[in-house]
Amino acid sequence: MTVETEQMESVRLIRMGGQSSTQSFSRAFLPLIAQAIDDGLSDHATKAIVLTGEGRFFSAGADIQAFQSSIDENEAPALIRALTGVLHPLLQRIRTSSTVVIAALNGVSAGGGLGLALACDARVGNHDARMAASYAGMGLSPDGGTTWLLPRLVGEQPARRFFFRNEVWTAQKAHELGAIDLLVDDASLLDTAVAMANEWSSWGSHTKEATKHLLHVQADNDFGTHLDHERTLIEAAGTTEAFKEGVAAFLGKRRPSFD
Repeated sequence: MTVETEQMESVRLIRMGGQSSTQSFSRAFLPLIAQAIDDGLSDHATKAIVLTGEGRFFSAGADIQAFQSSIDENEAPALIRALTGVLHPLLQRIRTSSTVVIAALNGVSAGGGLGLALACDARVGNHDARMAASYAGMGLSPDGGTTWLLPRLVGEQPARRFFFRNEVWTAQKAHELGAIDLLVDDASLLDTAVAMANEWSSWGSHTKEATKHLLHVQADNDFGTHLDHERTLIEAAGTTEAFKEGVAAFLGKRRPSFD
């Protein structure tokens, strides 16, 4: 078993199983993971994706044996470039898509697998969830957007300690710091993640895409620039069917229904 998908009405569950959870970022498995996520992002009937792993791992990151082979063959930079060439554009698509992506953290997320978890819109973890940097111990610098994403969730100094001390965070610590949104029992993990996915994805498409985009770029804009950006997007929202439905629902004292 590698990557399995299951459609639950408007939510698509993607499970990285077997070697795709233990060796996620290899030439063999990363394209399969990326394709499964891309298929969900491009499917108009799928409003949200729940991404999870199997057993002890959400995603263990790189295939270390492949790293060793690339060192032996003097092609480590080429391997790293190939893998980040798949991973980094995928993370961008997750961050900017109108599709809500929830990570159901069943176990360890490490290295690039941590970047994949952090790029999601929210993280639900069980008590076996762990977050690990793992880069420093292998003589690497971070990738997968981890040094951009983690400080925005927990603050710069906790993130700095995480990387320079090569820390492994328990589920409880990650939750206390804000890297995990909800902490639940294992039996409730997927149900909770799917319920969150349904709730967060119930709004209009423009609302979701614009909100994700604005939150994604806010730290890089000065306040005036960001206000202009908000104005442009909310003006565009005023032309949508979702806006008409939202106003009608408000005046009719009912819950809005968005496609």
